This record gives sequence, C-alpha cells and structure tokens, in this order.
Amino acid sequence: MQLYLSVTPRDYQDARRCPVQFAHVAYRVGRDGQLLRQNLLMQTQGGLMSLSDYDCPTPLPVPPLVRQICRECAQRGYQGVLADFEEDVRPGLSALLQSLSAALRTARRRLYVPEGYAPQVPGACAVVCTALSGGSFQQRLEEAAQRFGREGLALDLQRLRMDFPLPSPTGEGRPLTQEALDALMEELRPSVFYSRELCARYFTYNRDGDYHFVLFDDGGTLRQKLRFGRSLGVSAAFLMYPEVKDILGELLS
Repeated sequence: MQLYLSVTPRDYQDARRCPVQFAHVAYRVGRDGQLLRQNLLMQTQGGLMSLSDYDCPTPLPVPPLVRQICRECAQRGYQGVLADFEEDVRPGLSALLQSLSAALRTARRRLYVPEGYAPQVPGACAVVCTALSGGSFQQRLEEAAQRFGREGLALDLQRLRMDFPLPSPTGEGRPLTQEALDALMEELRPSVFYSRELCARYFTYNRDGDYHFVLFDDGGTLRQKLRFGRSLGVSAAFLMYPEVKDILGELLS
C-alpha cells in the first residue's frame, strides 16, 4: 500500500522530510476553464497532483484542460492525480474525469476519484472514506473491494471526531476539533472503549439530562484501518497533514 500525505504548499515546508509520498493540494480549475496552481515551490517533484472542485465551472473545455493537467504531471514527475472533489457528482466533472483517466493510463499514471464518481470513470481508483458512524468497517471495505477490485481501491483516512446526541434519529453528529475533544476528555475523564465494528474509540456522557455518544479516531485506530487495508491488498491511502500532524510519528512508525 502506498501512503500519501495531502499537503498544501505551506504544509509541505513542515512535512517534506516525512518518509511518505505527497499529494500536493495546490490545484483547481479557474472560471475560464484553465488549470490554476497555487504558489507551489519550483523544485516540487513527485507524488500526486491534488485537484479541487472548489468553484469549478461547467461545462469545461475538456480536451485542453486534460492536456494542461497531463503536461503538469509530466513536468513535475507526478505519479498521477487525486480528484479531491467534495461536492455532489456533476456530469460535467464526470466527463472531465473520464477523459483524464484515459490520458493518464496512456502515460502510465493513476487517477484517484471519489467513490461516487468511480462507476462512471473506467480505470480510475475509487477513494473510500474510512470515517464510519454506523455499520461495520470491515464489511464496508470488503464490499468496496468486491465492487471496485482491490487494486482499484484507496482509503481516505479521515480522522473521525464526532459528538452524537442520544437518541440520534438522523445519525448526524457535531464535528469536534481536536482541541474540543481534548478539552471534553479533560473535563469528563470518561471511560473510553474501542468498537471493533467501527474501528474507532468512543465514550458516553450526560450533560443536563441529555446523553451524548462521542466517536473518535486516534493513532491506534488509524493504524488498525491501515493494517486492514493492507490485508485486503488496497493500493493506496490518503492522510490530510493538518488532521494527523500530532500523531504522524505514531502512524509512520
């Protein structure tokens, strides 16, 4: 399994000595359909281009844009492209990814796409989020591996930190920063348990008669998710540098 650390140009200055490959979070498409690059260091080489869909227009001039992306990959020695798309699936972006996938395969580079886009983009690798609040982590990955193939699967190792009200009819919780989680644990001194089903840690608490369920990842749970991915033959995994900066040594040991 290849491990990638997603870094902005500023993060790269701090993380560049880490023994991993990098996904460079520095690219998006401008309103005129041109590839835009943030202030990336001239000497940046290797790893992946991380392409955002933020404020991305559609329709797009697909052939010229694909040529720009492939040219940048060749000049920087990138192994491929991570489509770090956060919005809902859009037909215009599906068309871009389909054309880009074919061009990258010709150049022996890889394209990583969100799970929602993967069925529409032959040859791309599906990126599956590991932050689950219900169900079974093992079953989730096994089903994804059956659907996309083990070599066609990558993990988005998001660091889960959520506070859920009990009962939680919508299944949605309140996101916590690490600082907020640390403060809550310092205040409550709770008994913390490990969920094998979710591959995450949790605790409960009562405040003013309202019950809460807090679910979170730490270095140990993320390493366990990596181990399970390796056992399945998953090809790659992605970590966001700001999310894991404080536990990076533990993850890479």
